[in-house]
Amino acid sequence: MLETKPNAKTASRERVYLDNAATSFPKAPGVMDAMARYASELGASPGRGAYAEARESGELLWECRERIHRLIRGGRDATREDGPERVVFTLNCSDALNLAIRGVVSHAVRATRAPAHVVTTAMDHNSVLRPLHELAERGDVERTIVPADPETGIVDADAVLRAVRGDTALVAVVHASNVSGSVQPVERIGPRLRERGIPFLVDAAQTVGHIPIDVEEMGVSLLAFPGHKGLLGPLGTAALYLAPGMERLVDTVREGGTGSRSESDTQPMELPDRYEPGSHNAIGLIGLSEGVRWLLERGMDRVAAHERELTREFLEGFERAREASGGMLRLLGPRTAEGRVGVFSVVLEGVEPAALAKRLEDEFGLLTRAGLHCAPRAHETFGTRTHPRGESFAGATRLSVGAFTTVEDVRRATEALRVCAAGLVGVASGS
Repeated sequence: MLETKPNAKTASRERVYLDNAATSFPKAPGVMDAMARYASELGASPGRGAYAEARESGELLWECRERIHRLIRGGRDATREDGPERVVFTLNCSDALNLAIRGVVSHAVRATRAPAHVVTTAMDHNSVLRPLHELAERGDVERTIVPADPETGIVDADAVLRAVRGDTALVAVVHASNVSGSVQPVERIGPRLRERGIPFLVDAAQTVGHIPIDVEEMGVSLLAFPGHKGLLGPLGTAALYLAPGMERLVDTVREGGTGSRSESDTQPMELPDRYEPGSHNAIGLIGLSEGVRWLLERGMDRVAAHERELTREFLEGFERAREASGGMLRLLGPRTAEGRVGVFSVVLEGVEPAALAKRLEDEFGLLTRAGLHCAPRAHETFGTRTHPRGESFAGATRLSVGAFTTVEDVRRATEALRVCAAGLVGVASGS
């Protein structure tokens, strides 16, 4: 086990946040000010009144939809067929994925009176795997899980397409792994599924706000994403984008008041009300809007270029650390900046991931996340789900960058890994 030796000098150094794959920090400029203004000056529930404060709250939420819609459609303006109302707000990304999965399966089962076939991958998060498992237990779903390359974590697009059957109701693919940062070739899958009329769900939890996204070019039917990660907004915000026509294939999973068509016992068919019962997290969504505004003004090409620079810096530094470890230090996923985002999971042989994370915090002020990262099949792909010698610890130690991570932050991280790895080699050799 790697020993942790707290040091007063290093513990007092500036702490570096490297857990952006869990939630981004710090948030974009303007986010907190917008939330404070809502709390102190507006306070009204959007769509629940005709007075000025309620109207302004509603306008601010609509502005948030417009900004997100522009961001994920490659900067194109709204059209009558594909407008901001197609951005449906949800509680979080897991909620968005549940709405998409359960909504599509419910509709398919009602239409065919038979279980729905769903294709997904071994790299998917539990937010996809668990709803499908539950639906399979009920007899509503038959699953095909496509494996990924054990070195890169990338799924073969043709393998996904070969898994599609005549009764396939949905294909779900994670855009980038929250374990390895591996980016899946969704642009090679989506258009071909669209030609066959098969809904395509993309979990963009680690890509929206990190790399450019164009749902039209990618052939995405349903895009689920959080507001608190790459979009730089607060926790408790997320959305599901539905391509034109998908509202006819996605049943509701909850119903309630919408402030519209209140005379009817049934849920409105109009978007976004069809999928947004109850009061909104207005304060959070107004903050989220400012995060998206910052990204639009900065430009996604520039944001993505910054992340590529950080990724290259990490990979170069990691190689030095790996050499110092004598090969005992391992990185999961691609070894090049192409084909990945800035999510890096490392394994130091013989060291518990939690122990490595603790030392990185205690001695170097680095904030990381250890464990299985809610993606056990991804870790199974890389051989890190269980320890090869049957010991209790498994998983990896994950470092993940964001819009406000600096090159110096990354250099500190890779140098810390080098020191930890070199020290372990010294202990093992008796020096």
